[in-house]
Amino acid sequence: MPHTHETGENIISLSQATIAQKKLTVLSQVELNIQKGKFCYLIGKTGSGKSSLLKTLYGHIPLAGGYGTVAGYNLAKLKPAEIPGLRRKLGIVFQDFQLLSDRTVEKNLSFVLKATGWTDDKAIDIRMNEVLESVGMKTKKHKMPHELSGGEQQRIAIARALLNHPELILADEPTGNLDPETSNDIMSLLKRVAYENHCAVVMATHDYHMIQNYPGEAIRCEDGKLSIMQTSDLFE
Repeated sequence: MPHTHETGENIISLSQATIAQKKLTVLSQVELNIQKGKFCYLIGKTGSGKSSLLKTLYGHIPLAGGYGTVAGYNLAKLKPAEIPGLRRKLGIVFQDFQLLSDRTVEKNLSFVLKATGWTDDKAIDIRMNEVLESVGMKTKKHKMPHELSGGEQQRIAIARALLNHPELILADEPTGNLDPETSNDIMSLLKRVAYENHCAVVMATHDYHMIQNYPGEAIRCEDGKLSIMQTSDLFE
């Protein structure tokens, strides 16, 4: 039965899906269901398809075959005009923060809100303060990105991801540029905000220490296939 719309409480649902990058299939026969509020790692060697999977989920590359929905959007029939709507339901966190370097933290956040249709300055201000408070960065809103540490920049990036009350956060190696202690801070922050916002998280990572510290469920990309496992099985 094709999944043409969101089934049950799944925020991500892929069936017989093919993930391809530049016409080259990286993952095939993908079956994946992730429920609202779930925290999941995405693991696998470099080149195993992790980033391609994430890019397919947020509409950066088209679903190459099969069926898929993310936050109620049909990936198999996703039109370019629908991609902004899909992304408004997602929060995306990158390894390199991707903050706009020429403006303050506050202006980084207001830029995103205005770009996604917010017009009331008071509502914008309230929402910015809420997300900055939730990541412990309210006192830094007038700083420029270069005045912040890597960990602080990633906290701002998580705040930015939360702005539009996402149902799903996709995090691509969010601790890849951070030292172990800061990585643990970012990890517990991600887990906490996901829980508080009843938001699912799919986090691609190479960091096995982190996975040991924060066990859970993992999606593994290996040899062109995808499997679901418990992280504890990695360390047996």
